[in-house]
Amino acid sequence: MMCIGTIFVIVKSEDTRKRKRKLTETPKETREQDKKEKNKQLFCGYLSLALSLTDYYRSREKRERDCDLRFAMASSTMRFSATSTGAEALPRRGSVAGLIGVAARSSAKSRLRLVGRSANLSLQRRSFSSVVKCVSGSEAKVQDPMAHEQESTASPSSFTPDASSITSSIKYHAEFTPLFSPQKFDLPQAFFATAQSVRDALIINWNATYDYYEKLNVKQAYYLSMEFLQGRALLNAIGNLELTGPYAEALSKLGYKLENVAYQEPDAALGNGGLGRLASCFLDSLATLNYPAWGYGLRYKYGLFKQRITKDGQEEVAEDWLEMGNPWEIIRNDVSYPVKFFGKVVTGSDGKKHWIGGEDIKAVAHDVPIPGYKTKTTINLRLWSTKAASEEFDLYAFNAGKHTEASEALANAEKICYILYPGDESIEGKTLRLKQQYTLCSASLQDIIARFERRSGANVNWEEFPEKVAVQMNDTHPTLCIPELMRILIDVKGLSWKDAWNITQRTVAYTNHTVLPEALEKWSLDLMQKLLPRHIEIIEMIDEELVRTIVVEYGTKDSDLLEQKLKEMRILENVDLPTEFAGILVKSKEAIDISSEELQSSEQVEEEEETKDDNDEVEETIAKKNRTDESSIGDEKEDLPEPVPEPPKLVRMANLCVVGGHAVNGVAEIHSEIVKDEVFNAFYKLWPEKFQNKTNGVTPRRWIRFCNPALSKIITEWIGTEDWVLNTEKLAELRKFVDNEDLQVQWREAKRVNKAKVAALIRDKTGYSVSPDAMFDIQVKRIHEYKRQLLNIFGIVYRYKKMKEMSAAERKENFVPRVCIFGGKAFATYLQAKRIVKFITDVGATVNHDPEIGDLLKVVFVPDYNVSVAEMLIPASELSQHISTAGMEASGTSNMKFAMNGCILIGTLDGANVEIREEVGADNFFLFGAEAHEIAGLRKERAEGKFVPDPRFEEVKEYIRSGVFGSYNYDELMASLEGNEGFGRADYFLVGKDFPSYIECQEKVDEAYRDQKKWTRMSILNTAGSYKFSSDRTIHQYAQEIWNIEPVQLQ
Repeated sequence: MMCIGTIFVIVKSEDTRKRKRKLTETPKETREQDKKEKNKQLFCGYLSLALSLTDYYRSREKRERDCDLRFAMASSTMRFSATSTGAEALPRRGSVAGLIGVAARSSAKSRLRLVGRSANLSLQRRSFSSVVKCVSGSEAKVQDPMAHEQESTASPSSFTPDASSITSSIKYHAEFTPLFSPQKFDLPQAFFATAQSVRDALIINWNATYDYYEKLNVKQAYYLSMEFLQGRALLNAIGNLELTGPYAEALSKLGYKLENVAYQEPDAALGNGGLGRLASCFLDSLATLNYPAWGYGLRYKYGLFKQRITKDGQEEVAEDWLEMGNPWEIIRNDVSYPVKFFGKVVTGSDGKKHWIGGEDIKAVAHDVPIPGYKTKTTINLRLWSTKAASEEFDLYAFNAGKHTEASEALANAEKICYILYPGDESIEGKTLRLKQQYTLCSASLQDIIARFERRSGANVNWEEFPEKVAVQMNDTHPTLCIPELMRILIDVKGLSWKDAWNITQRTVAYTNHTVLPEALEKWSLDLMQKLLPRHIEIIEMIDEELVRTIVVEYGTKDSDLLEQKLKEMRILENVDLPTEFAGILVKSKEAIDISSEELQSSEQVEEEEETKDDNDEVEETIAKKNRTDESSIGDEKEDLPEPVPEPPKLVRMANLCVVGGHAVNGVAEIHSEIVKDEVFNAFYKLWPEKFQNKTNGVTPRRWIRFCNPALSKIITEWIGTEDWVLNTEKLAELRKFVDNEDLQVQWREAKRVNKAKVAALIRDKTGYSVSPDAMFDIQVKRIHEYKRQLLNIFGIVYRYKKMKEMSAAERKENFVPRVCIFGGKAFATYLQAKRIVKFITDVGATVNHDPEIGDLLKVVFVPDYNVSVAEMLIPASELSQHISTAGMEASGTSNMKFAMNGCILIGTLDGANVEIREEVGADNFFLFGAEAHEIAGLRKERAEGKFVPDPRFEEVKEYIRSGVFGSYNYDELMASLEGNEGFGRADYFLVGKDFPSYIECQEKVDEAYRDQKKWTRMSILNTAGSYKFSSDRTIHQYAQEIWNIEPVQLQ
């Protein structure tokens, strides 16, 4: 593919919409003449484009020569990464673009003669300037590059496009890189042409960025994540390029509004919740701060799912985000790596292990540029798709009518990247998930290693690998990086176990995102042994090394302590100890419980001990017991308990992460303490230096500057600079003006504008009409019991019930009008979460149609919550609910986004809520509920039957059971809140315990909202105090304290 860069060619002389009318009104001869004239312009445009590209590559060569190289490049023909074929995808001097430059070196006279003969033109050089414009808007004058020895020092990325050149570029892509028929230019076509125009501008900086990294041979960070929840890219990209104004003007000339064009872009369905959104924020900050880095993920064809809300609750359908193509990605067909599953391990004549046979697929790279804000740095998100080789298609079977069988290998390969988090209730689902995780790890590491080898040249020093590569595992999904890196280093590169283990530990680091046991992944040992036999051998050896370390640390004197530590820390669960340590836990006395009643006397025991060895004693005692049982009771064989099934043998991925990496970090201060004190306490005591905190952050570009332009303008006006977008510490300066009446008026007006937009969104997506004058109370996040959407909706039910018991005048006096907005997806197999969604929508259907209540209370569930919906809801929010059970939310990031946008939080002391409350001030945060250190005691109290539920909580449950919200049976939903023990019962997430505190706190919210001056003051202070929660701060900490990388400013 030819990189056109930022050079724009005018390809149309008339607006597309006028074409049909012109055809009908203009004589045929005139139309033919116009067509010829247009072809002349296009040809001249291509010619000048070639000349301009020549100038670009000549100036690029000069920049390359001027760079201070620390290491010579191993190859001048490969870019981005090494591939299995040794080819590379981005254009260099030897590529198509380079050929254009070579062709352009012929004399100017020859070129003009060619133009004259081909287009029957008699053109002077100056005429080219009327055909082509550079991105700066200045006319591109054709010059013979060979006639002047001096080379331009201007970088193409330094050009500033104007509206005219952008219009030309959009027209060019509509005509020459179309995904639609040329007869019309509707909004979808306008979006794709616009996005391709922006991508042209990104490619120049993208190429230059990685060229520069290659030449300097700098250490780079590689962020591996199963999710990257990017959202729409268009507005973010042109915002980071500072081209929002010119693009808006250009599209206006074409008859469209930028906002309407941007809305045509589907959200990239590459994630679900905070994990993926955090990863995307990190990429934005890495690019903005000029850190050399890559993101690696999977390219899910159908995403998680598209959520539909019906009368039956949530329904899931496949995402269609790739149906029309993705204008941002560039497929690298020459960047592919083999990935193997199943098979067996054999030892070769050379003594090396060889993994042979099995199922082979290919992972193919798809690259997405990630631009930084106000910088040329543009980094890469590389996504892997999967396929099988063409020869895997069985033509004989197909022609024999066995069509499914013929394409089975292809289908098995492709389905790996069909959806995010496939259901894992079945063995097939578990296998597919494990395949996904291994594909991500294997393809990414092969790519990283190939790049390292290329940059190292002929003499590869593997000891330097950790000095050039930092791999960050975002949660436990990429854990297989550890045994895969070991496999490649030992089996493929020939390193010793000791050297490979040392390199791996120095390279890899792990971010923990959860304290929930079910989220700390454990894989079946049997499944992993079948799917990844070589990796299990490596994991067993790592486990053996760990056992040795534990034995050395704790000794064998206290066998109970040693047994406890091994049980807690081992990677392999319910697996016998390695042979070397098989007898280490044998105790000094037999572990058989023999009661004194079964022996004649203690004296007899002593005598028997003197005359018999321990084994004889045990045998005699057991025989005596058996004889007594048989004579006194008879045949009791039928009463013997059922044999206890063997516990499953498991691989604990989180433990492998801690052992195999050099750093382990939590994502909020309270979470990191829980990680050290509870989740990995034994590891923390053994390796305290590994454990760190890195409180999450969000990018202020997407989450306030671009999604909330009204508020951003106010902030800039009052602070006096826009530097706060890069240096969020400047937001604190708003505190100086917090009581200024003019600021407060502007602040409320901006919020009102955003609320009106959300009211329109709600009407469009749900059919409900809501008042923008009511308080907007929002809880948007993944639906899960620990996030306690159930507590929120129970509070709403209580509110509704109390309203119904009052007169109209009393309602108005006691309650502030509220629009309660929910959003989020429940996993398809998580039935309780889906019941919660159903209940919320049922409550909404009742409340929203109650004429007595009117606008005093509305309950809305916004379907298919995603980044784009969040970008509308968050700027309009006034109260946001972050009400998880204390100690169960690692951090959260939506709480940070809401605070940045002047929303006041109601929540528990959980995750990042703790730090947000510290920064914004306790008076500007509505706090309720039990604290993390109390939770275990409260659950114990419940199990002992000592918990007494609040009468108001019982009142709500009875009201729900009365059928006021419909005929649906909510017994299973209610059962989770009742009883004192049992799986799925006993109110594990303490909804009942925190309910009274919650509704009392909500009364304080109503009281504060009535005083709008006070409320606005609280809102301003939330924005002013949110400066700490920029992902820029988080990335600086990762870079300095874990990855050891430095910013590289592109010259």
